[in-house]
Amino acid sequence: MKVRQLFFDLDRTLWDFEKNSKHALQHLYEELSLGDSIEHFNHFHHTYIRINADLWQLYGKGKLTKEELRDNRFKNTLAHHGIHDYALAQKMSDGYIEMSPRQTHLFPGAIETLTELKHQKYRMHIITNGFKEVQFIKLENSGIREFFDVILCSEEIGVTKPHREIFQEAQRLTHCLPQHAIMIGDDWKADIHGALNAGWSAIHFDPEIRFKKERNVLRVRELKELVEVVNLLPIVG
Repeated sequence: MKVRQLFFDLDRTLWDFEKNSKHALQHLYEELSLGDSIEHFNHFHHTYIRINADLWQLYGKGKLTKEELRDNRFKNTLAHHGIHDYALAQKMSDGYIEMSPRQTHLFPGAIETLTELKHQKYRMHIITNGFKEVQFIKLENSGIREFFDVILCSEEIGVTKPHREIFQEAQRLTHCLPQHAIMIGDDWKADIHGALNAGWSAIHFDPEIRFKKERNVLRVRELKELVEVVNLLPIVG
């Protein structure tokens, strides 16, 4: 019997990164009295989102180390608002790393969907570009670790999605053929394009319909749609 295996992205697919991150940042903003220097939290938050996204792009291209990313995102955000205080930036970085992964907001229907897929005997795994030590905390604290057999973090093999090597490593670890692998993720380039290049099928989680529908990729707006949609994909080979 040929069995499909499901490979999930974590952040912004199952774990609600935006909501969890904002909650942690709001706490730090208040705890460290940033309101004394930055009038509104939303100003600080929008700056952080932009700077953090730019740094993650550089990290994904191998132009920035993990440590540089973590050091610079708060230092640069504070500097944008005229605050040049490295000790404060470091305190924010340490606080964020401690607090953010312990937030537990999942996308609606995540637990129910994973439970049903497990009931249907799918083997499920995680492939994430996030850092290993925080991704495992997210999985444990949000109550979804038990659903996944293999959890592959890109830093373990030195390349990030969409590089083909990470998908090939996932195949090796799970003894899965590419034609039986289904990637489910929100990021068109990293998750969907990466999976297709590796010869996998892909399902695009796009709750806000930010991307144009592609002919060869099924799309869902809600996780609860996955149970029906994964069964639409034929098993080949």
